[in-house]
Amino acid sequence: WAALGMVAGARLGYVLFYNPGYYLQRPLEIFLPVSFEGGLHFTGISGMSYHGGLLGVILITIYYCRRHETSFWGLVDFLAPSGALGYTFGRLGNFINGELYGRATDVSWGMYFPHDPQGLLRHPSQLYEAFFEGIFLFIILWSLRKRKPFSGFHGSLYVMGYGTVRFFIEFVREPDAHIGFFFGILSMGQVLCLLMIIGGGFLFVLRRSAKL
Repeated sequence: WAALGMVAGARLGYVLFYNPGYYLQRPLEIFLPVSFEGGLHFTGISGMSYHGGLLGVILITIYYCRRHETSFWGLVDFLAPSGALGYTFGRLGNFINGELYGRATDVSWGMYFPHDPQGLLRHPSQLYEAFFEGIFLFIILWSLRKRKPFSGFHGSLYVMGYGTVRFFIEFVREPDAHIGFFFGILSMGQVLCLLMIIGGGFLFVLRRSAKL
């Protein structure tokens, strides 16, 4: 159920956060891998949002826990470390596909990506994300797994940790061309990560206060 929630949430998140204007005019393309412009064409479903996927998992988990009378916060704390580690493989998939690459650079480890129309030397930001959003965050959460000062502790740390790590990596990741920057410096991903950090901090304080 969580996997289904993640996929549906990731797709809807991309539609709402990154390209609402396009899909408002073409609603059938949200889940149907076809285009009806100039006839019927197979296009493939492209565009997924991590933040939308996270919301999808949270909503379906709330439903599951209520239906089966299971502790929501206990389950979230239990899954947080593995969720971080699992995300490593998603970013490795992005790297193998040559998608979601970084900004142009002159560093010695820069790479060329076949799908880059400009053919520039770029940061392999997918690998940065695989390590820091996945392995690095997993190590932190795993090292704290035996500490349970209050329910929701590990879940709130994951939300704040992911938001913080990705916020900084986004400075070397190529933003979506059709969106660009907010305030001339922040990408859409960074705006959503700031909301994650604030939300995770609020959750941390709220759950800690409930324990007290």
